[in-house]
This record gives sequence, structure tokens and C-alpha cells, in this order.
Amino acid sequence: MRKSIFSLAVMAFFSVAFIVSSTTAAPDKSKPLWELGAVVGTGYLPDYPAAGQSHFQWAALPLLVYRGEILRAGDKGLIRGRLIHTDRVEFDISLSGSFPTDADNNTARNGMADLDWLGEVGPRLQITLARAARAAKIDLELPVRAVLSTDFSNFDHQGFIFAPELAYQNDDFLGKGIELKLGISADFASEGLSDYFYEVPNNFVTGSRSAYNAKAGYMGTRLQLSAFKPLTERWRVFAGINGEFHHGAANKSSPLFLNTSNIGVGAGVIWSFWQSDERVTDD
Repeated sequence: MRKSIFSLAVMAFFSVAFIVSSTTAAPDKSKPLWELGAVVGTGYLPDYPAAGQSHFQWAALPLLVYRGEILRAGDKGLIRGRLIHTDRVEFDISLSGSFPTDADNNTARNGMADLDWLGEVGPRLQITLARAARAAKIDLELPVRAVLSTDFSNFDHQGFIFAPELAYQNDDFLGKGIELKLGISADFASEGLSDYFYEVPNNFVTGSRSAYNAKAGYMGTRLQLSAFKPLTERWRVFAGINGEFHHGAANKSSPLFLNTSNIGVGAGVIWSFWQSDERVTDD
């Protein structure tokens, strides 16, 4: 969805969901039960799906990782409850988020309401289709999430998003301890979420921006590549690139729909300064 780079979503570029999903390089996959730390990253990202402008973003955020059997944090989402977990199937309820957009900094949206911080919560089914090697696999992910917006004074429900993804993941790429993910996904938005990005009410009509009533449907396809590299037990770096392609999108006629393709890039560093003595085998 908007501004996602490594999970991108996202890319919510730098959405905490993807940033903190990096791993250590322990050959036996043994990791601390919990970690506390910080993550700093920056990227150049489109303002929203099919936006005509992109901007540099940066963030410094606290890091929390918890690797419980059911409750997980900092792993494929801010917080998630892993309800079913087998060698081939995983089902969870997860939470993630993404950055806001200031309408005054976007020519097409100038004078309109800002796009606030977004949070997503909902179920996700992951099916492992194949294991290419000991550290590599191909997954099909089927998340359905409710989308909430907030300016931290109130919360509003903006609709739903369905974003199936086919991904190749390798936890030890080239035998160098690099965690690599290459994925392709498609976003399908409800009418409410489409309204949030693309609708132009009559009171925001200008000489160059006509009224538009958005509709539910296909939003776009994302191709994303991300990599995490542990430098030590406590320091990791990450980088990613995300391509968004909006050809054939349901709201291509909106005056806010300006680019059929966008590219986002980002990089950062993670510092884990406090870790539990207890270790678990993460899978």
C-alpha cells in the first residue's frame, strides 16, 4: 500500500512491520526471546499510490522484538498473534502501519485534507508452496486488513485492503547471513480506502482538479526486493527497492491518480542494545 518499501507494503517504507523483521546470523537460528533497541532509516518514497510526487522520509523508532510461540512482536508486523503454525501453514492476526502525507507538500492534493498515519490490522494466511533449499522457500501470503487513520487526536476507519503476495525468501543468501526477500503482490481496496486516496469532493474542486467519486477495486501491483544483513549480534543494516505499477487501476480517472508507476528506495540501521539471556529457535 502507500509508502511501503520493504514489505513494503510497502512499501510503508520503513513501516515498522518490515524494518524489525530482520534476523541474526546464528547458524542454529537461536535468537533471544526478546530484544529492545532502536531503528533509524531513510528513503525516497511516493506520497501515495500513483502519486505524481515523491519525498524523502526518515524516522527513528524504538525496536521491540518478542519471539513467543503465539505472541510475536517485530516479526512480519508490529504485533501479531500466531494462532496456527506448522511447517507449511501459518495463520495470524497482525498489526502494521505507514507514514502520513502533508497535502501542502503535494501539488495534486494542495488545499485538501492531509493523509494521516495509517494503521492496518487483520488476519493473514501464509502457505509455504515450496522449499528451494535449507534456508530458502516460496510463500503465498493472503492478508486482509482493516485500515485506520489517525492524527493522534482521533481514529477513523478508512476501509479494507486485500494484498495477496507471492514471495521468495532466503534466510542465508549466498551463505553470507543475508536475509533476502523478493516478492510480487497486488492491492485491492474497498471503496472507503479508495475514497481516502482518490476521491475529490465538490468543496475541493479547482480549475485543475475536477470532482471525482472513487470506487472499490484493483489499486496496483508491487514488486519489491529487500535485504537485511547482521553485522554483529546487536547491529544490523537493511536496504530495499520497491516498484509500484498501477496500470489498469480502478481509479485511474481520478485527478489525484498521476503516475502509473513509481519507485521507492530506502536503507537504515538497527541497534539491539538489550537482549534476554533466554534464547529460542525462531522459525
